[in-house]
Amino acid sequence: MRLVLASASPSRAGILRAAGVEPVLHPADVDERGIEKLLAGQPAAEVVAALAEAKAQAVAGNYPQDVVIGADSMLLLGGKLQGKPHTPERTIERWCEQAGKEAVLLTGHCIIGPHGQRWEETSATTVRFAAASASDIAVYAATGEPLECAGAFTLEALGGWFIDSIEGDPSSVIGLSLPVVRRALYSFGLDVSSFWA
Repeated sequence: MRLVLASASPSRAGILRAAGVEPVLHPADVDERGIEKLLAGQPAAEVVAALAEAKAQAVAGNYPQDVVIGADSMLLLGGKLQGKPHTPERTIERWCEQAGKEAVLLTGHCIIGPHGQRWEETSATTVRFAAASASDIAVYAATGEPLECAGAFTLEALGGWFIDSIEGDPSSVIGLSLPVVRRALYSFGLDVSSFWA
């Protein structure tokens, strides 16, 4: 039995690898923007949960004997959900909005077990952003690192310089909550250690 990650995120794969698991990588092909539009006006936690569920469901049929993990993260800043910035210009705009402020990083999880069991949980972690200088923000955006990251930052790499503190699960901020995955596996009657490489 294997853990299948329905994501192209190197950060999510890195979390599992650092935790002793070599995941099967099968990025899900889902219309994320379409799902977000469909759920416009719904609570933020429901949006990330729906995105995670869509990813897990898109992949699960290919792995009936394995555990499939779908996850999606977005930053809730001032009541507005922020996804990936995609461009250096948008990254700089985002950082001008969030520098020196507090926001909540939401990570939705949908985990499907080998007998069709499901575990859905959204974790919320408070992130306190540093009042980063305009020059540092511009250089950080130019590195490309934050362009495909929810909230335009990483915790585990260069972006860590600009995070003053977090309150909650660090792995969830990186993109995948190990405690959530553990709870899911236990609910399926599986041990975490059985997936270690």
